[in-house]
Amino acid sequence: MALKKDLSINFLGVDCENPFFLSSSPVGSNYEMCAKALRAGWGGIFYKTISVFIPNECSPRFDIASKEGTPWTGFKNMEMTSDKPNEVNFGFIKQLKKDFPNKVIVSSIMGASDDEWAILAKESEKAGADMIECNFSCPQMTSSTMGSDVGQNPDLVKHYCEVASSNTKLPIIAKMTPNLGNMEIPARAALEGGAKGIAAINTVKSITNLDINLRTGMPVVNGKSAISGYSGAAVKPIALRFISDLMHDPVVSKVPITGMGGIETWRDCLEFLMLGASNLQVTTAVMQYGYRIVEDMISGMSHYMNDYGINKLQDIVGSAVGNIVGADDLDRSYKILVRIDKEKCVKCGRCYVSCFDAAHQAIEYDYETRVPTINEEKCVGCHLCLNVCPVMHCITPGKLVYKDKNDNHTVNLKESNSYL
Repeated sequence: MALKKDLSINFLGVDCENPFFLSSSPVGSNYEMCAKALRAGWGGIFYKTISVFIPNECSPRFDIASKEGTPWTGFKNMEMTSDKPNEVNFGFIKQLKKDFPNKVIVSSIMGASDDEWAILAKESEKAGADMIECNFSCPQMTSSTMGSDVGQNPDLVKHYCEVASSNTKLPIIAKMTPNLGNMEIPARAALEGGAKGIAAINTVKSITNLDINLRTGMPVVNGKSAISGYSGAAVKPIALRFISDLMHDPVVSKVPITGMGGIETWRDCLEFLMLGASNLQVTTAVMQYGYRIVEDMISGMSHYMNDYGINKLQDIVGSAVGNIVGADDLDRSYKILVRIDKEKCVKCGRCYVSCFDAAHQAIEYDYETRVPTINEEKCVGCHLCLNVCPVMHCITPGKLVYKDKNDNHTVNLKESNSYL
């Protein structure tokens, strides 16, 4: 039987059995889907964004980015808000709360005017939602009065948060767009407008591929395409960066953050938690593997907490924030050379090619034996070779060399264990 620790956590005053939620997207867009997900073990659902506007969707509207035969590294989505009437969506939310009273249902809303934001906020509370997410971040809306165009305008973000929060007693979460430089600016504006939490990130504006015969982007819609949101594993580094930025802001860091963007495994979840998110949202991985991935998240997180003696999930939240520093604060007084395990080496030569063509020509290669050797005089410790090697633990960190021979201060080296 899989290990299952207590993964409960409080988010914005609402008790959650675990932090794993579906994000407002196609994976949680009707009662049947949401009910199946909740039975599978998800702690809650950000219901697919509801708007007064009913979209007329294009077909097809999805595309993927892949590399070297791997599954999706990224996913492009041209879908907009829910295509169902409001009374149907709010009816689903009401029924979900009735049938799953211990699960958390968040009503995600998007308006194009004060009246629309007010109506949607009131209807969300009336339906029994636990929280409201104001979506300021969808990058593929057909109207500039909605989505990420609004999210890039701090004044509008603040204003619409004021409108929504003044029409409900439920806590408001402002969902941020990553299609800007400094997310802290609209996040602060949202808090000034009455939001109690921040959601980040939504999808990144993208063109995933081109049809080189038709000379247009993909997916192709009658010979044309459009820029739209990119998600999946490829955006996780971008998401983590924005979460870190928010947690380093003296104002935004004081409120709860729900994090998303490329989460697939329990380890992805752990990384978001360590950088400060106390709630997690998933879409693209569910599209690939189904609702069942929550079982891995629950089991993996439970084993990690058990192995490290962690009793409360909250103790993990933000534990890595202090170790993310500015580039000028990094210790540049030493280098760590690498070592090659000749027994594990498959003699593919990738390390040699990468080092010679893209680094410091610090790997010597015997073309007869096909054995690479590190030239320690030339090696600068960049670890490019370690990262391109296709064999796990064949190239590993080796000797530490101080740039000043008289230096011997303690260096906190990367720990090697079963979780890496």
